Amino acid sequence: MIPFVREIEIEYGRCDVVSPMIRRVTAANPGPFTFKGTGTYIVGRGEVAILDPGPELDDHLAAILAAVAGERVSHILITHHHADHSPLARALSAATGAPVLGCAVAAAEPGAAPARDDEVKTEAGSDVFVPDISLCGGGVVEGAGWTLEAIPTPGHTSNHLCYALQEENALFSGDHIMGWSTTVITPPDGDMGDYFRSLDLIRARGFSTLWPTHGPPITQVTPFIDAYIAHRRERERQVLAALAGGPARIADMVPGLYAQVDRGLWPAAARSVHAHLIELVRRGEARSEGPAALDAIYALS
Repeated sequence: MIPFVREIEIEYGRCDVVSPMIRRVTAANPGPFTFKGTGTYIVGRGEVAILDPGPELDDHLAAILAAVAGERVSHILITHHHADHSPLARALSAATGAPVLGCAVAAAEPGAAPARDDEVKTEAGSDVFVPDISLCGGGVVEGAGWTLEAIPTPGHTSNHLCYALQEENALFSGDHIMGWSTTVITPPDGDMGDYFRSLDLIRARGFSTLWPTHGPPITQVTPFIDAYIAHRRERERQVLAALAGGPARIADMVPGLYAQVDRGLWPAAARSVHAHLIELVRRGEARSEGPAALDAIYALS
């Protein structure tokens, strides 16, 4: 079982000091995929970085600006492009003069059609995102007394980044690892194989604390990640067991696999099963009739 961490005191618009170097302002966008809302983090004092400004809410922009009044914002860092993380970055950049850093959505290249995925229906929407400075390959961002390392962690999305705060051995984990819930993996932008590899990468770093964008911090990091991985591996086994009964579509499998989950979340669950099946087909443990699509018929290899 995953030892979920869900206790958090929220007052929208309030700036909370959550560690010696970190403050948090939470946006008023609670929901089934955002928990209590988007937690925007402020790192440092005097010269600061802001992580995941969040959705385009005027009240949230005002609260962030009030929290850093009299300080210089040197960087705006984005974990990934979804609409509960990145859209406010442009207004915040215009107000502060700070550049936006992150990783562009793969298809959001000059002249290309905007990339939008099915999480428009299943999560908090998605947003075409192109930063001023690319950190797709990782990199280090420094300010007065703080050092942040961008760590590519594809899986939840292809362009997901986590940010390590060197001075506190802490990680801003975005949606990669959350204390209150598992992470939705939605193909084609999300990839289960990448997700497993990214979990292993973060586990190996030995961070003391994880600060997800939604919900409270995770302080028992290694056991939590171990449980996260074990949960996903168990889901793989359940998908294979479902296929042992004969060929099936994802829609046929979800009610049994997620019987204890609110039916309103079944569309998102179907996407996660799809991600598992794509990976199982890739590894040769399952096969699909035709492309490994959401509505394909799957069977054991």
